[in-house]
Amino acid sequence: MATRPPRKRGVPGMAAILRAAVEQLAELLGRPPDSVSSVKLTEDGWEAVVEVVELERIPDTTSVMGSYTVTLDEEGELISYERTRRYSRGTVDRPGH
Repeated sequence: MATRPPRKRGVPGMAAILRAAVEQLAELLGRPPDSVSSVKLTEDGWEAVVEVVELERIPDTTSVMGSYTVTLDEEGELISYERTRRYSRGTVDRPGH
């Protein structure tokens, strides 16, 4: 069983970073994120991929989604964001495509 390294005092944990990424991106885009696909610690802070409904359609499997890569510093402040993908909610990724 692997042990995780101790957290520095005053440095937010992953749950706090996820909340910060979602809240700050929602404020900038004017719409709430739908989910977080990934989050990782980097040398300079944190990076998360956040999924956002950009255009709601009926049925919802045809809604247009956007994947945003969000970069945060060690304290959870947003440094940058970029939409890296746009797709229909019902789309399934296939390896090699």
